[in-house]
Amino acid sequence: MRNHPLHLFKMNLSEFQQKISTADKPVVVDFWATWCMPCRVTKPILEKLASEYAGKVEFLPIDADTSRDVLERFQIIGIPTVITFRNSNVVGRVTGAQNEAAFRAMFEALATGREVKIPMSSFDRTLRLGAGGLLVVVGVSTGTWILAGIGGIVAFLGIYDRCPIWRAITTMIKSRMPGQDPE
Repeated sequence: MRNHPLHLFKMNLSEFQQKISTADKPVVVDFWATWCMPCRVTKPILEKLASEYAGKVEFLPIDADTSRDVLERFQIIGIPTVITFRNSNVVGRVTGAQNEAAFRAMFEALATGREVKIPMSSFDRTLRLGAGGLLVVVGVSTGTWILAGIGGIVAFLGIYDRCPIWRAITTMIKSRMPGQDPE
């Protein structure tokens, strides 16, 4: 394997915390493994963005197979997981493969000091709203109110990112959690 700054790292928890706490720029941490197919899809995207945002955002790939204590500390149960840090605080997190636009939004927000948000794709939004609406209709027409309630929740997952009440509640919760930046 090549010795490249974007090569994945084996890191224990104390090394990781030292790296994050001494970073003078925001940090994007990619937890991934060589055997993980979605990780192989996201790796070139993240490396490209890391090169584009070099000097503004630091990129740190972590080998999930050899850095178990770091994964446990951040409760990572699926990879790829990308966590963003600003001033040693977690300001964003996404699990699963994302497209370049989603990761670019993350890097750009970090580079410009804005809130880190992963935009929901139109397909995901439509799928959630459609499936939720269908469950509500079936639940109401059959008198199965639990199914209708589940449908309402699924539909809400299609619009929660645009809901001001949800935003206020999550901001309040985040501000009370240690190590979390409420932005």
